[in-house]
Amino acid sequence: MIKHDPITNTDVICEHYSKKDGVPVKYVCTTDFGGSYDDPADIFYRDTPHPEFGNRYFGIRVYFAEIYISNADDVDGLTFGMVEDDDGNMQYSQYHHDFKMFKNGNMIDGGRDYIRSSGKVYIYMVKDGEIVNVS
Repeated sequence: MIKHDPITNTDVICEHYSKKDGVPVKYVCTTDFGGSYDDPADIFYRDTPHPEFGNRYFGIRVYFAEIYISNADDVDGLTFGMVEDDDGNMQYSQYHHDFKMFKNGNMIDGGRDYIRSSGKVYIYMVKDGEIVNVS
């Protein structure tokens, strides 16, 4: 199981946009897009392109207490290094300086910029709204 640390209430977001757009919307992950910005967004996916904007993924981020929504189609194909936490869940670094360390000795850092880790690293990729193991 992959453990996520979303910044919003993803169930509420999924319900709202599924109802508003008339198609199922699901949470995928929380990440930035590289560049050392440390500005993660919760990423959501819909099977059909948005009728007005054409994107399947969208991100919701909070910046200076303001909520922003953006096209997040660039997340498809991004890789995530993951390590096992103390409970057997897979965890990933969400952004450049998101350092996570566990009692079992595993750690992960670097977001989408790089993978710095200890222990066995598993590589996952976002593809068609899912995070799949590619290692």
